[in-house]
Amino acid sequence: MIFLAGSIFFSAYLTLAFKMCGRYKVNLFQAIVVNYLACVCTGCVLSGAIPFTKANLQSNWIGFAVAMGVLFIILFNIIGFTAQRMGVAVASVANKLSLVIPFVFSVWLYHEAATPLKIAGIVVALAAVLLTCYRPSTASSGSGKFNLNLLLLPALLFLGSGLLDTLIKYAEFHFLNEGNKNAFIIIGFSVAFLLGLVVLLLQLLRGKAVLEPRAVLAGLLIGIPNYFSMWFLVKVLKEYSSNSSAIIPINNMGIVLVSTVAAGFLFKEKLSILNRLGILLAMAAIALIAFG
Repeated sequence: MIFLAGSIFFSAYLTLAFKMCGRYKVNLFQAIVVNYLACVCTGCVLSGAIPFTKANLQSNWIGFAVAMGVLFIILFNIIGFTAQRMGVAVASVANKLSLVIPFVFSVWLYHEAATPLKIAGIVVALAAVLLTCYRPSTASSGSGKFNLNLLLLPALLFLGSGLLDTLIKYAEFHFLNEGNKNAFIIIGFSVAFLLGLVVLLLQLLRGKAVLEPRAVLAGLLIGIPNYFSMWFLVKVLKEYSSNSSAIIPINNMGIVLVSTVAAGFLFKEKLSILNRLGILLAMAAIALIAFG
């Protein structure tokens, strides 16, 4: 249970940290790139070794680590673009609704039981996420037209987030153990850092950006907890390896619940009646899935 609590706490911290970056107008992309470097350094220090060995780079899980790193950086950009074009609420909903994808894959690939209570919990969880993340629109497009092409953004975010959770679960189930899980996480973050670094260097060389010291500081403050969020997630998946159809939705719902309540206290965000109902439904969903 401590691993689940750690995963929820550190993941919720990241959500709140990103909100702080927006409040203080920190260059989020630069912070994210530095964050990945901090993740790599944190992992190397904690494991006491640099995992870029020939054995690791030729291992049967290396492809999954690379794919995870690619998804990290791609999903970040999709989240940012979706939030800019369609609003933060849409980005949050699409991201959290993805919990249904690893649930389906866990039932299909690992033959986990899809009990009536679990299915009911998933349905309640979807409603809880929608209500918890709901924010009334404060602006209109003016044209009265809706661009259907923009639906691709939340759709890609939904599929990408679900694919990432499923990929991590698959790698954990088939390849990871106490001896290689740190190397898997570090290499994944390294790929994300290298991809982000290439984009950042191109921006700097073309004069489209200037490296901001506070973005570097923010990246460090985000990166260390970010590593632990992934470390705890892998640990909790290993601890509940036979019941991932329950643990991944519970983890995601816990993140929504903790981050929403914390934002209310820290940032004085007002919760509507629908938001409060969403929190209650989240608690109900966790209970249904946990005991299903």
